[in-house]
Amino acid sequence: MRAPVAVLGAGSWGTALADLVGRKQARHEVRLWAYEAEVVEGINRDHVNPLFLPGVPLSPNLVAVADPREAIDGCPIIVSAAPSHALRSVLARVRDAVPEGVLIVSATKGLETDTLALMSDVVRETLPQAAVAALSGPSFAQEVCEGQPTAVVVAARDPADVLRAQRLLSTPRFRIYSSGDVVGVELGGALKNVIAIAAGVLEGLGLGANPRAALITRGLAEITRLGVAMGAEPLTFAGLAGMGDLILTATGALSRNRALGVALAGGTSFEDYRAQHRSVAEGANASVAGARLGAREGVELPITEKVRQVLFEGRPARDGVEELMTRDLKAEQWR
Repeated sequence: MRAPVAVLGAGSWGTALADLVGRKQARHEVRLWAYEAEVVEGINRDHVNPLFLPGVPLSPNLVAVADPREAIDGCPIIVSAAPSHALRSVLARVRDAVPEGVLIVSATKGLETDTLALMSDVVRETLPQAAVAALSGPSFAQEVCEGQPTAVVVAARDPADVLRAQRLLSTPRFRIYSSGDVVGVELGGALKNVIAIAAGVLEGLGLGANPRAALITRGLAEITRLGVAMGAEPLTFAGLAGMGDLILTATGALSRNRALGVALAGGTSFEDYRAQHRSVAEGANASVAGARLGAREGVELPITEKVRQVLFEGRPARDGVEELMTRDLKAEQWR
């Protein structure tokens, strides 16, 4: 029997990754920690996550548990997929049970609002004894479970940690590229969600392909500006964790962030939307953290700031579009 693998967080993405490992290596025991009792029961009884991936059959090698310490016991690799706002508290529950050298594959796409930390930084601060790799890229959970061909990227400071993650997760339909740019990969994965909310706003307002193309392009430009200011490699944002994930999330029908933007454009307040949905789009908190990061680094992020205002200050969505279009004229590039 091979060593067990743990996944912390049974939202749609954590469940999809647990299912991926369970189907790839049938001799693996894959333990998925779920916060919700009905998810634990549904997976163990029916091999279905009834809350976050209803109707999607899961690997019989997948076992759900209610105790995160039970999930990680004896696991040399732990996939971390808890929501960004809960990650630190989840990892704190297992801190003294994680041995030296365990690899944490961080699959959460977000920023910590209070500290502005990347998810890999939260892992390092909470579990200093562990190695860390970051997984990101264009990947809807449902399509991964369906076996749709998907390409993503894993980044780490140590190439050996990237290789460990690749060996665990790569399949003929889930291709993983390597990167040493942890900051760029994580920042692209977090801030594309903000731009996707803006893309949903455009759709909800009945706007067309011209404004969508402009938004995606200028959104990528502001993400890249911030990433470079924080030490990321510019080319990272032209790859899977940048442009790839941004296109998917801003245009795909399965995007929760895009759906939030559509609702905002229709007049739904963020408070009402949040009350009606169990899974809150990560782009909401990322708009706050991203705007604060921009201010800290002296980088202008006009789209991110407008999204934040629409979400948390009640600014009408249409006004935000008009304000972006009437900003002072600027050069796109100039040498």
